[in-house]
Amino acid sequence: EEGGALEFDMVGIDAAIANAFRRILLAEVPTMAVEKVFVYNNTSIVQDEILAHRLGLIPIRADPRLFEYRNQGDEEGTEIDTLQFQLKIKCSRNPQAAKDSSDPNELYLNHKVYSKHMTWVPLGNQTDLFPDADFQPVHDDVLIALLRPGQEIDVLMHCVKGIGKDHAKFSPVATASYRLLPDITLLQPIEDEAAEMLQKCFSPGVIEIQNVKGKKMARVANARLDTFSREVFRHEGLKNLVRLARVRNHYIFSVESTGILPPDVLVSEAIKILMGKCQRFLNELDSVPME
Repeated sequence: EEGGALEFDMVGIDAAIANAFRRILLAEVPTMAVEKVFVYNNTSIVQDEILAHRLGLIPIRADPRLFEYRNQGDEEGTEIDTLQFQLKIKCSRNPQAAKDSSDPNELYLNHKVYSKHMTWVPLGNQTDLFPDADFQPVHDDVLIALLRPGQEIDVLMHCVKGIGKDHAKFSPVATASYRLLPDITLLQPIEDEAAEMLQKCFSPGVIEIQNVKGKKMARVANARLDTFSREVFRHEGLKNLVRLARVRNHYIFSVESTGILPPDVLVSEAIKILMGKCQRFLNELDSVPME
């Protein structure tokens, strides 16, 4: 796990199970996202609909497990199913700006609207429910709009719990993918210039050159780093010396979180969802009378 990304191996399973995990991660692990935007004032050049769409796509750092799904048709929202944010900002001229300056950063105050300007407004007794909570956008430098003097944005946002199947803004991952483990076999010893050429055909770290009795010998160091570029098959002298294959039941999974939840938590949540699906299916089977 590194910087919001996780790589792990799933061994001895069927492709259908691996794909089920991928699809659950993309579309069925819930998150909190802006669903309703109440526009009180918007004199920027960004239309209300575009502004609402942009706000919806900003990842919100809020654990969805603390909230319930909002009931259909419920417009107001309560402390157990809604998070409320406010964005209120107005652009003005900077009185201290140099006379001959043409730099907007110097001329204007608050002319760039960032996600850091979104502030959490507790609903009901949320301050008591979440005393240590720090609900805010995952990144505070997401640019929402550009303003000029006199323009302002004043909106109230309702964040609700949802899944990626309903809208992509609820998807908790930037990417979730898997690939089969590469299997590289050298069919005979490859030496000297051929060894160096072979090393260049693969990604860095795949082929290692060792010094054996004064000769440079190639060996496979780490096959999982290979990207299957098939570059080796372009060289007449090498293409019959190497066999490229994949281990059929060994999957290398990559999960990159949007930052709402750590990737290891997302994987464990996906496993719980799949277990729930299996349990529901078994219950359905048990409830059907056998002839």
